Amino acid sequence: MKKLTTALGLFALLALSPHAEAAKAPELTYYVNLNDRADDRFKVRLEVKGLKNENNVFQFAATAPGTYQTMDIGRFVHDFKAYDKKGRELEVKQISTNQWQLSQPKKVRKITYQIAETWDTPVEENRVYAMCGTSLEPDHALINGQGVFGYIQGLQAQPFRIQLAYPQEWLVGTALSKDAKGYYTANNYDHAVDSPILAGTLTKAATDYNGTTIDIYTYSKTGKIQSEDLLQNMTSMLEAANKFVVDFPVDRYTFLYHFEDESWGAWEHSYSSEYVMKEQDLTPAYAQHVTDIAAHEFFHVITPLNIHSEVIEQFNFVKPTPSQHLWLYEGTTEWASDMMQLRGGLMDLPAYLKDLSRKLAYDDQMDKNYSLLKLALTSYTPEGQKQYGNIYNRGALTAALLDIRLLELSGGKRGLREVVNELSKEYGPSKAFPEKDFFEIFTAKTYPEIGDFFNRYIKNAEPLPVAEYYSKLGIQYTAAKSTGNKIKGLGYGLSVPDGRLRIAKVEAEMQEAGLRDMDALLALNGTTLTLQNATQVLGQLHNLQPGDRYTLTIERDGKKQEVICKVQEKEEVLKHLFELDQQATPQQVALRNSWMKNM
Repeated sequence: MKKLTTALGLFALLALSPHAEAAKAPELTYYVNLNDRADDRFKVRLEVKGLKNENNVFQFAATAPGTYQTMDIGRFVHDFKAYDKKGRELEVKQISTNQWQLSQPKKVRKITYQIAETWDTPVEENRVYAMCGTSLEPDHALINGQGVFGYIQGLQAQPFRIQLAYPQEWLVGTALSKDAKGYYTANNYDHAVDSPILAGTLTKAATDYNGTTIDIYTYSKTGKIQSEDLLQNMTSMLEAANKFVVDFPVDRYTFLYHFEDESWGAWEHSYSSEYVMKEQDLTPAYAQHVTDIAAHEFFHVITPLNIHSEVIEQFNFVKPTPSQHLWLYEGTTEWASDMMQLRGGLMDLPAYLKDLSRKLAYDDQMDKNYSLLKLALTSYTPEGQKQYGNIYNRGALTAALLDIRLLELSGGKRGLREVVNELSKEYGPSKAFPEKDFFEIFTAKTYPEIGDFFNRYIKNAEPLPVAEYYSKLGIQYTAAKSTGNKIKGLGYGLSVPDGRLRIAKVEAEMQEAGLRDMDALLALNGTTLTLQNATQVLGQLHNLQPGDRYTLTIERDGKKQEVICKVQEKEEVLKHLFELDQQATPQQVALRNSWMKNM
């Protein structure tokens, strides 16, 4: 209130000044027409006054926080125009992919443009992830701020209003609040990007959890999934999360769900999260899957909302600038989403250990020499994108080991959860940590040994000491164990590192046949493969026997070719096995109990 009073006093003084009009900040109001949806384009109008000569460039986003991909939203813009107060068109010029130059910014009162939805607009490269993009359909619209709004140079930090025109029967879900006149208000451009909007024929459910309002808005293509059902399945997770973070650090949080034809994942935000998932019956297994993803995204209220570097706080929408602490934002968050469920009783120990095995198996498919630090710093590059999925696997595994090490050093009293919560209180939404100094800050807050941990397993890519660390808990880990049985195998793996189905970890026999790592997989025996039909089509391989042949159509270096493959026979090897050590010492059991119950 003190800051507000001071601001009001300043405005009062300005009102008495003959130069008050000149000092007044520009006023910005965006109007988005969601009634006209015929051509897959959002019609946007920005009403503005008070621009100066230096406000002569209109900027669309090259990327956005938390996406770790190049977007170049300017590629989707059409008919960009500017007008003066009498409606006369002013000259504008596109000067780069994402920038339009205003010839006479002082005269500009209105800017209009159309911007195509990213879902249904084909691009040759850098396809925008669906959960980070936009959609405009007869019964709903999805707006991620950077996909619809731009900002005027010099005014990224300027507040603005948003008015949506939409059918009367639609609901609108967003973390943005309305003012007295019905406009949605954004504190600045970053806030608008941080607050996705889902509108349409939605269902809504809401609850108050220990003073935090939880809203769930759901679009379900055929109505199979309702918000109330999601809320019921989410209640236990919210309870576990509340205990894990020691009360939610936000007064209101909004979940936005889009269930249609594809599963793409989710995108975290400070006060909301948005999910693009395939519509199917909400079976117990699928409900758990949805909740697992929600647990990950919800924990982002700690990282990066309350713990983030200056690179995240002062985000550069013009040029992608990576932060080296992706291990914290995504790896630690993925660890926490599982750990809060284990400690909250939503996941038993065998299920937790099985998930660790899956993460280790994923890590096997990636470049073992690619450190988490390098992954972060190259995350916007094609090279980094190939390794990016490992931040949720190797990144989470590294956080799990860090937690064990901290608990060991503190005698079971202070693990990663406690340190993260302390950092959350020390920093917070409006105070960033210095990008270059955070490893040292974290080490100083804990133990000198943690600096060595960071050097070995985050800054560098030494093999993770999984067996050594889990033995501290009386849990035995075996990397590989032969059963003596003969089984059939493909001789290669599959991955989707960049939105395309690709061959991975090709064994010697299949290399001789002509396969290579990162070949794009296009067809099996002439049947075209997509992400949507891959499970069904590739399932045909299970019916083949050792020695049977089949044909893969692959693409390498832009050229298609066919490769004749043969089903292999090999010795069965079980990998990444965890089991309780029946001979565990009292010290190991005590640390395991602290590890499992540390809430």
